[in-house]
Amino acid sequence: MPSPLSGRIALVTGASRGIGRAVALGLARAGAHVVALARTQGALEELDDAIRGGGGEATLVPCDLKDFEALDRLGAAIFARWGKLDIFVANGAILGPVSPLAHVDPEQWDDVLAVNVTANWRLVRSLDMLLRAAPAGRVVFVSSGAGHPGEAKPYLGPYAISKAAIDMMARTYAAETMNISPVKVMVADPGPLRTRMRAEAMPGEDPNTLRTPEEFAPAVVSLCLPGWPVTGKVYDFRQDRVLSFRAPA
Repeated sequence: MPSPLSGRIALVTGASRGIGRAVALGLARAGAHVVALARTQGALEELDDAIRGGGGEATLVPCDLKDFEALDRLGAAIFARWGKLDIFVANGAILGPVSPLAHVDPEQWDDVLAVNVTANWRLVRSLDMLLRAAPAGRVVFVSSGAGHPGEAKPYLGPYAISKAAIDMMARTYAAETMNISPVKVMVADPGPLRTRMRAEAMPGEDPNTLRTPEEFAPAVVSLCLPGWPVTGKVYDFRQDRVLSFRAPA
């Protein structure tokens, strides 16, 4: 029986560790050829070994998400090699400063917005026609409850603001592709997971009380399947439910 993603091409950003690594491995096990993007060459090579050890295939893209011209070239390279992109998992992000908004350095603010927001817009711009060219293009933006209306927490301002922007980016792209293309666009909210970013944000938390990226990854893979029918919604891992976005309180 063929794998559910056999013949599909999947780009995962932030693929070298945490959620991105787990999702990349999950997509590879489902049969996709994974285009793995991250800054760290060594960690990407370890991911490649793991994917190939499981019988999968990967293409490594060592790249800083702030290198916007490289993101433009990535779309052109995917087109030249495959002519389409079936799956885009927008996972790469940084936490930024844990600080009162008034104390955030302008360079730190710019970094968070560049990596978490602008890079994803540049990728949408670079990959849009490739996703529309696929028979069942799927996009998953990994978000966070920190960016949801009514859940603002102190000292995580730049990160939370960037994730609120990602939610709206996903909703906008879903609205623009709905009914005129096969593309489905979802947000995936993992909730608190046992990741390095979570440990940086919540240093006093016991990580053993948290679920792992490996538990979350199968849910993301499900959102990437050709038969996934929903667009413009958020998948909440904590509730294991697809939810509509809430209006501001």
